[in-house]
Amino acid sequence: MALPPKFAGQRLIPTKGAGASSFPSQPLHTVEIFLDYVCPFSAKIYNTLYTSLFPALAADPSGLGSKLQFIFRHQVQPWHPSSTLTHEAGLAVQRLAPTKFWDFSAALFKDQKAYFDVSLVNETRNETYKRLAKLASQSVGVAEKEVYELLTIPTEAADDGSLNVGNAMTNDLKVVIKMARLVSVHVSPTVIFDGVVAGDVSSSWTVEQWLEFLKKSTA
Repeated sequence: MALPPKFAGQRLIPTKGAGASSFPSQPLHTVEIFLDYVCPFSAKIYNTLYTSLFPALAADPSGLGSKLQFIFRHQVQPWHPSSTLTHEAGLAVQRLAPTKFWDFSAALFKDQKAYFDVSLVNETRNETYKRLAKLASQSVGVAEKEVYELLTIPTEAADDGSLNVGNAMTNDLKVVIKMARLVSVHVSPTVIFDGVVAGDVSSSWTVEQWLEFLKKSTA
C-alpha cells in the first residue's frame, strides 16, 4: 500500500549508518489505477491518462509530475473470461520488456473489442494467446514466440498427471489478484490516491479535471 508523503517519517530505508539520511527527501504521491483490459470504462480512463495527462504532467512548469508516481494495477474481472487472458499477456510483456508495458497496455485497450465475449466465443484459449502474442509483436516489438511461450497451455497432462497446469504467468497473475483483493477493489476503474480510494475520480474526467484534482491533492 502507498504511503502518503506527509507520513514519510514512518518509512526508513535500511542502509549502513541508517539515520536521518535514510529518509527519502522527496517522497512521491502514489496514484494506483485498477484497470481491466476488457472494460470499456478502463479503456476510456487509460486513454486520457496515456495520451493527455502524462504528457501534460511532463510539461507542467510547476513540476507537478515530479511529485507523482502512477502504478498500473491489474483488475481481473472473472465475468469477462478473456480478462484473465489479456492480463496474462500484459504480465508477459512486463516480464520480457518492462519499459514497454504501458505502451502495450495502450495497444490492448485500443484493440479491446477483439477480446470481448462475442469476439472469441468460438476461439480456443491458445488461439487467443496467439493473437495476443502477435499484438505484442506488432505493437511494441516484443518477440511473438517468447510471449506465446509464456502464455500457452500444454495440451497434455504433466508428468504427475496434473491437468490444471496453468501457464508461465499463472503465479504472477495470482499475485496481482491478491493485491486487488487486499484493498477490496471491485469496480473498474478504481483510483487509489496515497492509499485511499478516490471515489470522486471518473473515467469521464478531462485532462483539466485530472490536473485540478492532482494539484489540490498534492498541495
